[in-house]
Amino acid sequence: MAMSRIKLHARGPEFSRLAWGAWQALKSTTVNTPKTMAGMIEACLAQGITTFDHAALYGGYQTEALFGAALREWGGRREDIEIVTKCGPMLVSPAWPETTTKYYDTSAAHIGAMLDRSLNAMGASYVDLLLIHRPDPLMDADSTAKGLMAAVASGKARAVGVSNFNPSQVELLKSRLDIPLVTNQVEFSPLHVAPLFDGVFDQAQKLRTAPMVWSPLGNGRLFAAADERAQKVRAALLAAGRAIDSDDVAALALAWVMAHPARPIPVLGTAKPERIAVLAKADALRFGRQDWFAVLEAAQGAPAP
Repeated sequence: MAMSRIKLHARGPEFSRLAWGAWQALKSTTVNTPKTMAGMIEACLAQGITTFDHAALYGGYQTEALFGAALREWGGRREDIEIVTKCGPMLVSPAWPETTTKYYDTSAAHIGAMLDRSLNAMGASYVDLLLIHRPDPLMDADSTAKGLMAAVASGKARAVGVSNFNPSQVELLKSRLDIPLVTNQVEFSPLHVAPLFDGVFDQAQKLRTAPMVWSPLGNGRLFAAADERAQKVRAALLAAGRAIDSDDVAALALAWVMAHPARPIPVLGTAKPERIAVLAKADALRFGRQDWFAVLEAAQGAPAP
């Protein structure tokens, strides 16, 4: 199926307009084996979704190995997909018995070591995008930049970016780099609209970088029956859907996210392969400006000022 594609930056990779994320994969019963994960890869590719989002810490540092086994089960060509991974946070986990307190490490040495670990886990020679997962209060911008540039220079990462950074943190790291930060992956949904107003999407437009978006459906909160705000947002989405021939709340929410001119790329979190075809329809849905603001009004509980 033809899905639109987007370059994250003029000097960055091209991704499918929607990505699939493995954050919750190991907690599911539908994609937590190599065979079922391979089935998810196939379901995504059938809809033109070629971008797969990971992080070293997902699944207690085990999900990347599952994905690697799934890639072998799938048996397709590595160059037909794009892999994203992230590094930085260190969790208290059996995978790291010496870690007794959650901490962040964005030093050059740690970036290199964690990237090697991710590549080994996935059985890959490179990732298309390496992200610093979260801002590190002890980030030495020179050391972090050195690690990111080394990852690209070695060919182990095709491009680099950040996740959950505010604009000043992006500017600091950017000031030390000779290569672009091609994205900032942040939370954004009809239930979390902060990037519209905190400068994150403004900066993305200024830098001409497409942000990636995690939890574009509010981590499931959009469907909470007892959540009054979610009820109002669902009603506004369905009202907008009547004009564009869609009655799927999730697909409409994704289309609402993608309507922003910063060109956000939603990362899908579904563990149900059969939902991929429905969600992929969001790529073709186009919100009218008034309908988009009607959803924002429902999200904020008040009209635009």
